[in-house]
Amino acid sequence: MRIFYLIKKEIQEFLRQKELAPLLFIVPLIQLFLIGNVLTTDITRLPVEIVDLSGSRVTAEIVQRIRATPLFRVRGVHEGPIDAAALLRRGEVKAVIVFRNDPAGRTRRLKVPQVQILLDGVDSNSSQIAAGYFNGIIQNYILQDINRYGGELPLEVKPLMRFNARLRSINIMGPGLIVMLLTVPLLFLGSVSLVREKEQQTIETLLISPLTPLEIYIGKAVPVTILGFLGILGGSIVFLYIFRIPFRGNILYLLLAIAIFQPAVMAYAMFISTLAKTQQEAMFFAWFSMLTFLLLSGFLTPLENTPQWIQWLARVNPMFYMMRILRELFLKGNGILFFWKDLAILAVITVVVVSLSLSTYRRFIYR
Repeated sequence: MRIFYLIKKEIQEFLRQKELAPLLFIVPLIQLFLIGNVLTTDITRLPVEIVDLSGSRVTAEIVQRIRATPLFRVRGVHEGPIDAAALLRRGEVKAVIVFRNDPAGRTRRLKVPQVQILLDGVDSNSSQIAAGYFNGIIQNYILQDINRYGGELPLEVKPLMRFNARLRSINIMGPGLIVMLLTVPLLFLGSVSLVREKEQQTIETLLISPLTPLEIYIGKAVPVTILGFLGILGGSIVFLYIFRIPFRGNILYLLLAIAIFQPAVMAYAMFISTLAKTQQEAMFFAWFSMLTFLLLSGFLTPLENTPQWIQWLARVNPMFYMMRILRELFLKGNGILFFWKDLAILAVITVVVVSLSLSTYRRFIYR
């Protein structure tokens, strides 16, 4: 029962610090809204210029299709040559599409002109996506034109996108943002919990109490975990409501994953707290750990594209496993049979890091 008094004391101390309420509840909502709108790989209203040197019916119909899509914003259609390189260099447009007749007559039978697409490669991701959409628009027109004259292709590819049919990047980024917001408050608040007691010279009160190091550890970790859970629960509901991210899994599995993930993050936070000498030092270590966890989580780029040693390093990152679990729940709607190993590894990480924290606890006290 004595541990509950420490938990109650920690919760009351958090509630007395009015500056923590925005950190736990308001700031995550603002971050969710901003990052959800900014961090996206989707392209909309990409500025383009079109140069039509062929003047054919085919190019007129293709230009009309490009105008009709919300992906591109056609700034102008020119019948003569323009300085495309200068436009791209000044950043006025992201792409220039040039239609010209084939001087060798190789495309005369299909009645289509030559097409050249000039792209601004500074933003390589958007350029690649735009090139794919341009090719798709032109190829679809060519296929329809072939069918119009009674022809057909010997092979037709019909890709079917599962789990994210509209290819919305927010559906992929959304679970990662939730994981990030689960991690930030726990890591930063937990990393300063023991250091704050030492700086305020109240650590002696805990030392002369009958509490064991494990009970002190749990008493410090549980309040932060509870407050962080309440904050992220409300933030996730608002986030899902604003961005309309589908949730196809079981809500109980989501709560179970959060309940196992949070102690793993808190274990790292408390370990930092036992290593740091001051709150500023603890915050620095927490910030460095947060960036490392984020880069090794697969949130921004697939880890399959990284060297093997980095992939092994990611195996000790709790965000890596939670990211995979949430994508299984949100996008695929899979059950626990598909990610029980990830949950088990998170539990093992918690046990190992807590053991390390307790081993450094005595050195922290008498340092």
